[in-house]
Amino acid sequence: MSRVFLPLALAFSGLALWQPELFVPTRPAIPWLLGLIMFGMGLTLRPVDFLGVLQRWRLVGLGLVTQYTVMPLLAFGLCYGLGLPAELIAGFVLLGACPGGTASNVVTYLARGNVALSVSMTLASTLLAPILTPGVTWLLAGHKIGIDAAAMMKTILWIVAVPLGLGVLLRLMVPKWVDAVVKGLPLFSMVTIAWVIGIVMALNQGRILEFPLMIIVGVILHNTLVLLS
Repeated sequence: MSRVFLPLALAFSGLALWQPELFVPTRPAIPWLLGLIMFGMGLTLRPVDFLGVLQRWRLVGLGLVTQYTVMPLLAFGLCYGLGLPAELIAGFVLLGACPGGTASNVVTYLARGNVALSVSMTLASTLLAPILTPGVTWLLAGHKIGIDAAAMMKTILWIVAVPLGLGVLLRLMVPKWVDAVVKGLPLFSMVTIAWVIGIVMALNQGRILEFPLMIIVGVILHNTLVLLS
C-alpha cells in the first residue's frame, strides 16, 4: 500500500494543475481533512506508545535539532550552489526552517515507523516554530518574517492535538470497532493527503507553472538530501 502513495500524490498534483477548478472549491475543507487524518493516526495509538517516546526523549531532541539546522542549512547551501537570487534563498531557507506537517505522520504510519514519535516531533517542532522559524530565516537569509503564535497554537490544538486525543480515547473505549476501522486507514489517509496536496497545487497553479527549472531542481535536491541525511 505504501508504494501507491507517491504515484497517487503525483496523479492528484497533475490533475490539480490541469483542472484546478476540481480542487479549489474544497479549500475550506483543508483543516477538516487534516483533522481527520490526525484522528486516524490517534486510532492507531495507545497511551503506552507515548510513554515510550518519553523514555526516548533524546530522539525527539535530535529530530528537533535536525529540523532547525540540517534542513535550513542544506537549503542555504543549495541556493548558493545553484546561483539563485537572494529572494529565492530566503524562500528556500524559510521552507527548510518550517516544522513538520501532518503528511509526515501519515508517511511514518505507511512505512510502519514509530507514529507516536513522529506525532511528538510534529507537535514539538510546531510549538517551537514561532521562535525558531523566523530566527533561523533571519540568521541565514537576513529576512524578517512574522508568525502569529496565537493562531499557530490554535491550529495545533484543533487540527493536531484534539483529533489525535479523540482517536486515542476511542481506541481505549471501543478497541474491537477501532481494529476493524483501522484496516481501511492506509488508503483513506493516502487519498486524503493526496487531495490536500491537490488543493494546494490548484490554488497556486499559475505560480507553479511559471517556476524556473532551477527552482524545481532545488526543491527536488533539497528533499532528497534531507532524506539521505
